[in-house]
Amino acid sequence: MSDHQNLLAEQRRALILDEVRRRGGVRVNELTRRLNVSDMTVRRDLDALARQGVLEKVHGGAVPVAEATAHEPGFEAKSALELTAKEDIARAAAKMAAQGGAIALAGGTTVFALAQRLVDIPELTVVTNSVRAADVFHTAQRSVTAAGPSPRPGAATVVLTGGVRTPSDTLVGPVADAAIRTLHFDVLFIGVHGISVEAGLSTPNLAEAETNRHFVRSARRVVVLADHTKWGTVGLSSFASLDEVDALVTDAGMPAAAREEIAERLPELVVAAPSADTANA
Repeated sequence: MSDHQNLLAEQRRALILDEVRRRGGVRVNELTRRLNVSDMTVRRDLDALARQGVLEKVHGGAVPVAEATAHEPGFEAKSALELTAKEDIARAAAKMAAQGGAIALAGGTTVFALAQRLVDIPELTVVTNSVRAADVFHTAQRSVTAAGPSPRPGAATVVLTGGVRTPSDTLVGPVADAAIRTLHFDVLFIGVHGISVEAGLSTPNLAEAETNRHFVRSARRVVVLADHTKWGTVGLSSFASLDEVDALVTDAGMPAAAREEIAERLPELVVAAPSADTANA
């Protein structure tokens, strides 16, 4: 495989995954020789594939995971990943929501972080299928006074779609799809399990993919929130191509080569600056 040294990360990872499944496991030193790349590159690829749930890292290599491409971690498990990046992305994305606008918030932990930064924007209309995001606005809608709780002036109007609840606390299915189809949004903020040139935006949950398709079709502007670990990751089901994306908001951990590739394909790439606390750490 000496010709593989110039392969894109996604292509290289696909070859690694094929090798793992075909042979029942591989060792890092074997992959470095076959792909003609560094030990660090292989370990980084294995880390990315392990995060997707398509293989399991073991000492010195990796082994396959049964039915891994459809694995969907729960909300709490995903919340613990890339915390700083999610906060940076949420802070940058919040600047894209305008007073009095109609926005949609799809599910996911990065969108949940964004919701917490949108509660002070006046007169928003928010449609969401995220139970967690809806709770953020519900809690913020009432202010506590000496006379007791009262509606907060300018609080957002929140519409929570119906549907079946997923492990990531997102409502999906025909009920959610029917509600979304009748609406129109200025901006859709959507998180992803993976984003790549070939697969576009993807998720491991088939029903969530269908609901996300309706979100994308109903939005005038589509803004994807994805930290650097999502680039090159491919879930079981694609729900939008990169051509349907207006902007990607990511974190400073996105490699320079990936930034160039993204900038060539999307109208807008926003790389969120690290917070002051992170920068001074």
